[in-house]
Amino acid sequence: MIKFLEGSVTVDDVDEFLHRLKEKSSKNNQVIQVLNADKLAGEEHIRFAVEKAVTSFEKGTNIANDLVKEIMLYAAGTRQINRAVKLGIHKGKNNIVLVAVGEKPDLSGFDDITPAPVLGYTESKKKELMDIFNITDEEIKVVGADRIPELVLERVALVDVMK
Repeated sequence: MIKFLEGSVTVDDVDEFLHRLKEKSSKNNQVIQVLNADKLAGEEHIRFAVEKAVTSFEKGTNIANDLVKEIMLYAAGTRQINRAVKLGIHKGKNNIVLVAVGEKPDLSGFDDITPAPVLGYTESKKKELMDIFNITDEEIKVVGADRIPELVLERVALVDVMK
């Protein structure tokens, strides 16, 4: 089962924030990943990436040694962790999505996150998404900028082909 929490948070210490996620994950027998929502093309993007990551572990075709990293790789549409970390959080104000995967995913207790609709695709994400997912101006001319979320999903799907 997959659960999302989207919103904004100010991160003073990235390592401490990630440690909190890890503690909550192990305490509740689940996996929690945090991603920069400004670098995601909507809920369909992250849901598809999580499903692909979970399936890769079920089939034994995973790239990473844990599901947290596998989710990030699929979300970034790459097999390279150094490229995937671009989707991570940073010190300061972040628009984020927390993704919990498990039998009973629980994202309670993150009171420092202000819930807000930050995950959906907006025009302000266009340049960043084009850069991260190597979407060319030529592709945009052919299909239109409103199809960027679909082009991102294509990149996520291609991770399986790259294996």
